[in-house]
Amino acid sequence: MDLTLDGISLRLGGRSVLHDVSAVLRPGRVTAILGPNGAGKSSLLRSIAALAPYSGAARLGDRSIAALAPRERARLLGYLPQQGAVHWNLAVADVVGLGRLPHDSSPAEDTAAVFAAMAATGTMEFATRTIDTLSGGERARVLLARVLAGEPRWLLADEPLASLDPAHQLEMLARLHEVAVRGTGVAIVLHDLAHAARIADDVLLLQDGRLIAFGPAAETLTPERLRGLFGVDVVLIDTPDGRLPVLLGRVPSQG
Repeated sequence: MDLTLDGISLRLGGRSVLHDVSAVLRPGRVTAILGPNGAGKSSLLRSIAALAPYSGAARLGDRSIAALAPRERARLLGYLPQQGAVHWNLAVADVVGLGRLPHDSSPAEDTAAVFAAMAATGTMEFATRTIDTLSGGERARVLLARVLAGEPRWLLADEPLASLDPAHQLEMLARLHEVAVRGTGVAIVLHDLAHAARIADDVLLLQDGRLIAFGPAAETLTPERLRGLFGVDVVLIDTPDGRLPVLLGRVPSQG
């Protein structure tokens, strides 16, 4: 089902952080949310997940996300925050199993979903280890598995690459792409332009809380637009993964 943003606006601490953001995100596609620091990217993802008191509407199909019962919302939306925390020192398999809490399903169904999520994220080898024995990157993969175990219709991921080394960043992107290929909608906040170009079907650009552009990645990630948004010069090069932006440097200041 489509994820529709209709005039999303948000004020925090007396300051406007989102201004009338509207777009229709499609299932089975990866939408990268990009923008400079303070553009409102994380705030937009939190608003979609009904974790911030926004005005406007966010809908799944024709249903308001904010109006859904919490358990149903948790079944439909999987939210992966920037700083995911586990407050109990559980075994990894038990942490991933927490993703099944919103479901009224049989133990066999729960076990199958947990195993599938761990296989998809390469975390089966950690199953019996406790969460405190993992590196930051390993923990990030486990937290993604916990979200995937819930089999959400939409996955909202806020900078999921932040604690990963380059090889695992590419692996995480591949996992998220596979999730979308299976029909789940994926909305992901990123900072790296090349990663966004590699994974995204669509790109939503924010600046100062306002929507600057939204559409297919190839049409949205242009050197001219990136120069104006980030203040950097970018050139697009052809690679086996498509046309990827390469950062040349900052735009010289005027005057």
